[in-house]
Formats: sequence, structure tokens, C-alpha cells
Amino acid sequence: MPARQKKLLFCTAGLLSLACALGTAAAVGSQLWVRGSILCSTGALLVNASGPELHKFIGDIQYGLFSGQRVRQCGLGGRPSQFSFFPDLLRIIPASIHVSVILFCTVLIVFALVGAGFFMFNAFGSPYETLHGPVGLYLWSFISCSCGCLIMILFSSEVKIHHLSEKIANFKEGTFTFKTHSEQFANSFWTILVCSLVHFLNALLIRFAGFEFPFSKSKESGTITGAVDLMY
Repeated sequence: MPARQKKLLFCTAGLLSLACALGTAAAVGSQLWVRGSILCSTGALLVNASGPELHKFIGDIQYGLFSGQRVRQCGLGGRPSQFSFFPDLLRIIPASIHVSVILFCTVLIVFALVGAGFFMFNAFGSPYETLHGPVGLYLWSFISCSCGCLIMILFSSEVKIHHLSEKIANFKEGTFTFKTHSEQFANSFWTILVCSLVHFLNALLIRFAGFEFPFSKSKESGTITGAVDLMY
């Protein structure tokens, strides 16, 4: 492939990695990871609410990795409130999973920036066969893509398996019990998915630039060496 086309591919991959780093950083600070509605089951059972009356007992909740807001309704109007995970909710949430999600988000941002820098270096500098070269570009893209996948898996398990929304809704509630009425992942969660796909796309761009996957060459050389050994 001509050098000009390789530079264009590396520049494109570098800009995509930079956009992923900025998008992940914005997602970490956002409250738009989960949106849903919560039902005050205690109040609804007391008045045997059904149909249109049930809407008077349905509130809203949305949150991210550090904070969120909720509106709890028990038939007498909404009670809006803000909350933060640190240190308020650490006693009721799976703290190890939550901290792991934040940690992998940080790793994703760091390696996306590192990958962007090395893509630009290979575009405008002189690539050489070290971590600055194609092997390193595959490595940064693989680590970033893996971190994005781990973030989605861990956060999904925290929300769905550990019922995070219900734990937040029932925090400091002694009289009423709330249950999740509806729940869906919001924009910031899907931003992480897009970033993971972009890093996978970057690995394909490296391949299109004419560089073989790092392990394929070593496998071929090992096969040739083995055949030579058998000849002797």
C-alpha cells in the first residue's frame, strides 16, 4: 500500500481513538447510564391501584457511575432527590464491581490516548518494529476493546443481576417498598459499546494498511523451522 494511504489510515485510526477517549471521559462523568421508572408497591397495594391510578405511584430514576437522581411517588406527589455513590451508597451496592467498572473506564481512557498518540506517530514519524510499530498498535487496540467489553459486562451484571436500581430506590426508605417498573441503558452505556467497536475497527485499519496480525508471522516461522528440523 502506498505510504500516503497508510498515513491516511493511521490518521483516521488516531482520530477515532482520541474521540473514543473523549467520549469515554464524558460518559464517566454523566448520569445517563441507566434510565427507568420505579413503582411504589406498598402504596399501590394499600389503595389497590390499577390502570390510570397506577401512574400516581410510578416515579423516575436515572444514574451514572458517581451520582444520579430519583423521583419517588406514593400517590401524594413526587419526592425528587439527588444521591451519590461515594460514600452514601457503598453499603448497599456491590462496591467491588462498581469500583472495577470505574477502574476499567480509566484504563480505557488511558490506552485510547496512548493508542491515538502511537497511531499519529506511525502516520507522521518513522515506524519501527517495537511497541511503536504495528505490534504495539494491535496491542493498544486490543486492550482498549477488551476494557470496553469488560465495562459493559460488569455494569450490566451490577444493574440486572444485583438489582442496582431497586437498591438505590429503597435507600433510606423504612415505610415504603419500591420495585423496578421499567429499566433501560441510556446514552453513556451505549457510548462505551461504540468505543469498543471503534477500537476493533482500528485493528482492521491496521490490517488494511498491510500489516499482518502479530502472531500469524511467528506461527508461520515456527512451522518453517519445525520443517527444517525434520529434514535434518
